Amino acid sequence: MAKNVAWALVFSLAAVLLQSTLFRRITLYHTIPDLSLGIVVYSAYVNGVMTGQVTGFFSGLIRDFISNAPLGLNSLVYTIAGALAGLLKGTFFLDTVFLPMALCAAATLFKALMLFLLHLLLAGAVPHYPLAAPTLWIELMFNTLSAPVLFGLLKLFQPLLAGKGDA
Repeated sequence: MAKNVAWALVFSLAAVLLQSTLFRRITLYHTIPDLSLGIVVYSAYVNGVMTGQVTGFFSGLIRDFISNAPLGLNSLVYTIAGALAGLLKGTFFLDTVFLPMALCAAATLFKALMLFLLHLLLAGAVPHYPLAAPTLWIELMFNTLSAPVLFGLLKLFQPLLAGKGDA
């Protein structure tokens, strides 16, 4: 499990760096795809709950350090998203198009719901996605459309990212 998490974190760090540098130049409504969330979902789906939680926590922490979000916010959201994706391990055949799209779309909607609930609970201290603004819907589109490419690239590194897993 440690090797899988370590390599997933290397890919997640690369994704966060790409998101915060290169992708900032090519945005639509200041929205970019959340590749690190896709990496967490992939790692969790192929390895299980525990790997998903650990990968989600540390990937979220990396994102917290690079972004201006409150420390621990992305860690919380990514940890729960990783756990939920890990629960689906072995449930469906990992095809190349539809399941990655569905998993990343569900993770994006879950992230938006978690941020909205935390925004309500913490009296506006947490940024969220306003439903009337196109930001959430564009990120959902980006994450959904980039999922098959991202999962395909990660599948090339399957010996590093997928191990025996956990139950």
